[in-house]
Amino acid sequence: MTDTQIRVLIADDQALLRGSLRVLIETEPDLVVVGEAGTGAEAVDLVAARRPDVVLMDVRMPDMDGIEATRRITAAHEDAPRILVLTTFDLDEYVYSALRAGASGFLLKDTPPAQLLEALRVVASGEALLAPTVTRRLIDEFVRHPEPARRPASTLAGITDREREVLTLIARGLRNSEIEEHLHLSRGTVKTHIGRLLAKLDARDRAQLVIVGYETGLVGASPT
Repeated sequence: MTDTQIRVLIADDQALLRGSLRVLIETEPDLVVVGEAGTGAEAVDLVAARRPDVVLMDVRMPDMDGIEATRRITAAHEDAPRILVLTTFDLDEYVYSALRAGASGFLLKDTPPAQLLEALRVVASGEALLAPTVTRRLIDEFVRHPEPARRPASTLAGITDREREVLTLIARGLRNSEIEEHLHLSRGTVKTHIGRLLAKLDARDRAQLVIVGYETGLVGASPT
């Protein structure tokens, strides 16, 4: 193991899947598996003991589900690992809860191996892994059930008009390149605006910016 390796913890109640993921992940020189958990409670304990950079977190597990485990991990550690949730199409209702709990992204369990490995790197680097289709489902879920955890519009009082535009587009699921094109901004300028939004809104990553965008009413309907 080298200092530059990304430390991964696998949390899934299926031993065969955990083993397969370990074999896949450890084929890459920059990735290493530092532990396996079969329940959410085990994941919480192992995060404290092994200090991973990323947790691959299943949703449905005995003892404690992945949503509650994510919530406890992100609440307990100031430098908490990034949580990459493993989900399936029939678990869309968990997207909102997982993001609010502190997850940084989502992967489908049938994701091609190369994409899974790249997703670990993306999340470890501090980026969020939110495909536009996931973001749209997230917003749809919020529109159907808007009451929990509303944030006052005053949350956005400290951001500029341009930052508000950028935040709106992030919340609608646009990638940086699409924001650049939409607002006619350079790549560096977009990154600067996102950095300022993260700081001003005390957000860990892009996923939390999405949450702020629709909980404050900045984005109140599913994009077309």
